[in-house]
Amino acid sequence: MDLLPLDVVGWLFTVVCALALLVGTWLTVGVQRSGEAGRRALASHLLEDLILFSLWLLGLAGGIGILAGQGWSRPALELFCWTIMILLVLSAARRFRSAPPPRWILGLSLAAFVTPVIVFCIATILTLRSEAALKQLSAIQRILPA
Repeated sequence: MDLLPLDVVGWLFTVVCALALLVGTWLTVGVQRSGEAGRRALASHLLEDLILFSLWLLGLAGGIGILAGQGWSRPALELFCWTIMILLVLSAARRFRSAPPPRWILGLSLAAFVTPVIVFCIATILTLRSEAALKQLSAIQRILPA
């Protein structure tokens, strides 16, 4: 059972990850040009930013791989989904704990943002593990025609 069409998954991850990379690059260049304090802030978070850019590149590669029908795209996109879900939950929990009480409005807004992302990532993982996705993205199918 496919929860999502593979073409939709491929296009959505390709577009969203490309936009995230463009916005991240734009913000990084803007902070770099803002002055010495901005450059010091960027330098202090260099490793985190590099990992985040690498993660978005993994999602972009996975989305493009799905569109191209490549077998390696399934584990790449699944790794991206698991990582995004874990980082999103950890970030939301940290933000929730650091806010002063009352936190119920913040909790509702975080849940309204986190829940759809988690649901979509789970649906993507289940779609990538489906029998149809295995057949469509299997390298053996392109080598040995039916």
